Amino acid sequence: MPRQVHLFERPSRFVAGTVGQPGDRTFYLQASDDAGRVVSVALEKSQVQVLADRMAELLDEVATRPGAVVPPDADVDDLDPLTAPVDEEFRVAAMGLAWDAEQQAVVVEAVAAGEEPIEEDAILSDSDEGPDALRVTIAPGAARAFVARARRVIAAGRPACPLCSLPLDPTGHVCPRQNGYRR
Repeated sequence: MPRQVHLFERPSRFVAGTVGQPGDRTFYLQASDDAGRVVSVALEKSQVQVLADRMAELLDEVATRPGAVVPPDADVDDLDPLTAPVDEEFRVAAMGLAWDAEQQAVVVEAVAAGEEPIEEDAILSDSDEGPDALRVTIAPGAARAFVARARRVIAAGRPACPLCSLPLDPTGHVCPRQNGYRR
């Protein structure tokens, strides 16, 4: 089956966001362009965290190169919710991250889960076969803004138990450090 790749070259918006209440949230990457096209893909909170961390590391590394123009950390400018309706295109199984030196841009690719394990060569490739993907090319400033927003979205979850660091539900939780008593 041919692969469908949703390409966004310098989208008007590329963000991480959630739908639902803390403890019952679904995380999404969402890209949109000026033509009104919006693509949302679901992923795990840990995948958002890893993407934000790796993107920050990539930008910091690129900033050390001679002649590179990479802005320092950015504030969160985009606090708007995800563009509705949020229709999940696919669930992300793997991601790729790269620096395009020619375009001076960050390339992010989120690849759909399939029936077979994803081969590393399929990520960030232009192959006609393989799993569906969302590929976004963004400027360094937009990448810094993505990192700032993603970290804010992650931090907006449930507070952590001061004893075991597991998330607290509104009704508390069974804390392993309290030998199974509710905290």
